Amino acid sequence: MSSFHPLTKTLEKRKSFTKIETAIKSVELEQINTDTGRFYKTPAGLLYPSVTTVTGLLGRASIQAWRKKVGEDEANAISHTAANRGTRIHQLAEDYINGDDIEVEKYSMQDAEMFESLKQVLDEKVDNVRMQEVRMYSDYIRMAGTVDMVSDFEGKRCIVDFKTSRKLKRPSDILNYYCQATAYAIMFEEMTGIAVPRFAIVIAVDGEGVQIFRGKRDDYVESLLTLRKQYDDENSC
Repeated sequence: MSSFHPLTKTLEKRKSFTKIETAIKSVELEQINTDTGRFYKTPAGLLYPSVTTVTGLLGRASIQAWRKKVGEDEANAISHTAANRGTRIHQLAEDYINGDDIEVEKYSMQDAEMFESLKQVLDEKVDNVRMQEVRMYSDYIRMAGTVDMVSDFEGKRCIVDFKTSRKLKRPSDILNYYCQATAYAIMFEEMTGIAVPRFAIVIAVDGEGVQIFRGKRDDYVESLLTLRKQYDDENSC
């Protein structure tokens, strides 16, 4: 590990997280990417849209307006950069919680700054980790996806979803995130029999530290089901 990289100092003190083994049916969900979104094939051969494909309906109009404003080339470049950064921060969080070796040279100075704030949240608020980056599905909501983490957050069992952002968010900006977390909570209970009544959305923001948004699954089930119906209606399913 490089002694000059800022991540080196951040990682000098690492928390040891308690892991709770969760009995879950082993499933292999084949991922299928199409022009209309991402799908997963269930063990029964059913093709379910991804959680993000369905919940993405919420922000579609504003994203289309933004792309028109900045131009397709600029929008594609920004989106590509944001997606890659999000992937790196997710990987850092996963490796940190698992206690895995972290090759700091893979990460930028900006990554290190974002993770420093995120690490503080992880150390103070997360424990009893049940799973990370596991593909799940639900026959009830007919969706599939990969949950970031199921753990205790501030002492309560939660779906924990990690995000990155260039600017601070308001609750009204992230209803799609709330619906995503609700979908994962439904999937987890369906596949394990263990209820997860709460979620926490943890957003690392450029130059602003971390925002945390908390919610209850049952408050967003109706919104999620409405989106699922809208998806069906638009795609003649």
